Amino acid sequence: MLKPMLMTPAWRHGAMTPWGGEKLSHLYNKKSPGPQAGECLELSAIPGHESRDEDGRTLTQLIEEHGSALLGRKIKEPFPLLLKLIDAKEQLSVQVHPDDDYAREHHSKLGKNEAWVILHAEPGAQLIIGLKDGVTEDDLRQAAKKGRAVEALMRKVSVQPGEVYYIPAGTVHAIGAGLVLYEIQQSSDVTYRLYDWGRVDKDGKGRELHLADSLNVVDLNSRPTPAEPGLVLSDERGRMERMLDTPYFQLDRLSDCKDLRIQSSPSNFSVITAFSPMWIAWEDGELKLQAGQTALLPADGYELSLTGDSALLASPHVLES
Repeated sequence: MLKPMLMTPAWRHGAMTPWGGEKLSHLYNKKSPGPQAGECLELSAIPGHESRDEDGRTLTQLIEEHGSALLGRKIKEPFPLLLKLIDAKEQLSVQVHPDDDYAREHHSKLGKNEAWVILHAEPGAQLIIGLKDGVTEDDLRQAAKKGRAVEALMRKVSVQPGEVYYIPAGTVHAIGAGLVLYEIQQSSDVTYRLYDWGRVDKDGKGRELHLADSLNVVDLNSRPTPAEPGLVLSDERGRMERMLDTPYFQLDRLSDCKDLRIQSSPSNFSVITAFSPMWIAWEDGELKLQAGQTALLPADGYELSLTGDSALLASPHVLES
């Protein structure tokens, strides 16, 4: 049996995330590699941006070593999930993501269905989630060609900490300024940038836009609303709420844990990210997570006891036969 594995994140920062800030260091004591540290990849098998265990082994190396004992008997390649913490000091570009079919045909990669959990929100912070009613593909095409005109078509939503939004592929979306998020998504780095607010680098050059692909995959009618949690359990040992159950992943919120027991599944791995100090104990060991730290919970693992105030528990979706 395999014990829980504390993961060390990879980062996207600097020119890769010109909108990033310093809140991940302030809120979770993250050791960012430099300024504009926008994305902390807590669990990642993306080449060049892989998370590692305490001994420095990449997620890919761990999978090669442990195989189905780590992943689960129903998890096949490619690795299915990517988990991030995101600090948006400024607003991100307006994007659209492809589904699996389009991404495989054009990039030989997975599509990108994702979800956001709002961890911190400055007053007035907003998300862009979808387009306004009645916007046509030609409206979007003409506005995007003009640039700033696309802003008038976007649906802006004020958000609060604790809210959860599922963003299906094809949804026009952007993270607004002043937000810190937990993001769970399919393991894909395929992103189509529709609009970038006229942002330029120090040389006056803007980032590449992908208008044709954006229009090919956009769902004009996708307007997600906050997820409604469902209670899984609540007793003297703690509370578990099912925040999302999608075709790609499940997400549970854990709170007020006092020896809350969770059992591994031979079908799939799970991933826990703590947002308060969290003790994970098993029959012959224990692991303490600080707020903002993530542990990979192997499929062939121990029954675990969790003690702490707040965490998110994620797993890939599998079909039980």
